[in-house]
Amino acid sequence: MTWHLTELAGVFHAAAHEHLTADPARSTVLLTLSEAARRQPVAHAQYGWWTEPDGSVTGAFLSKVAHEPTLGPMPVAAARALVHVLPGAAEATVVRGETEPAEAFARELSRERDRPWTTTLRLRLYRLAELTPPDPAPRGRPRTATAEDVPRAVRWMRDFAHAIGENPDFDYTPNIEARVADGRFHLWETEDGPVSMASVSPVVAGQARVSSVYTPAEARGHGYAGAVTSSVTRAALDAGAQQVLLFADLANPTSNALYQRLGYRAVTDHVGLTFGGQRRS
Repeated sequence: MTWHLTELAGVFHAAAHEHLTADPARSTVLLTLSEAARRQPVAHAQYGWWTEPDGSVTGAFLSKVAHEPTLGPMPVAAARALVHVLPGAAEATVVRGETEPAEAFARELSRERDRPWTTTLRLRLYRLAELTPPDPAPRGRPRTATAEDVPRAVRWMRDFAHAIGENPDFDYTPNIEARVADGRFHLWETEDGPVSMASVSPVVAGQARVSSVYTPAEARGHGYAGAVTSSVTRAALDAGAQQVLLFADLANPTSNALYQRLGYRAVTDHVGLTFGGQRRS
C-alpha cells in the first residue's frame, strides 16, 4: 500500500478518476477542484492517490494551497501514512475532509510532531432527493447574475467568508467573474434589487455542488435563501446533473433545516481541523 504524488492535475485525473467517480457525491470536492485545475493549472499544487497491493486506488487527496490538504474518502491507514510522505506535512495549518480520515491525519501529525489541533468547522454533506421549492415562494424572482453584479457579489462573498470563518480579505473577484461568465451564479431579486445569492459548480461525473448561499443580514427572514437555492438547484438539474449536492455548517441549524425542507438528505459529515504551533522538531 502506498501513496503516489504529482503536481500535475492531468496525471492525477488519469490515475484517480475511476476511484473518484465510483462515488461522486463523497468525492465532490476533489472532482470539482481537480477538474478546474485541469482547465487552469495551479502552481505548486499537490495531488495524490493511494493504492492497495493489487493496484486498486482507494483514496485520494489534493492540496491547492500549501499546507492545506483536502482529503477524499480513504482508509484510515492511508490518512496516517499521508503525514509521512506529503511534502510540508509537518507545517500543515489546516486539513479538511470526511471526519474519520481528517481526524486520523491530525492524530498522526500530533503524534509525530506534537502539533495540537482543534476542530474549527463541522459540515454536513447533503444530496438532493426530490426538489421541493418553497410554497409559497417569497416575493421577487430568480435571475442569472451578469457582469454588472460582480462587485456586489464580491462584497457578499467577503461577508459570507467572514461568517463561516474563511479569509474575508481573499480576492474573490476572479472566481466570481468565472462563475458569472459560465452562468453559474444566481441571484434572487425583488423590486428593491438583489437580496440573496447562490452558485453551483460545473457538472462533473454527473454531480454538481451548490455553494455560496448567502443573504445579507438586512434581507433575512423572508425566505430568499430557500428560493435562490431552489432556483440554482433547478438550474443544475437542467444542466444535466444526476446528483446535486451542498454542504451546510452544522453550527447553523437554520440552514440545515432549510435544505432538508427543499429536499436535501444527509450523506456524510466533514470537518476542518486547524493546527497550532509545532512544539518540537
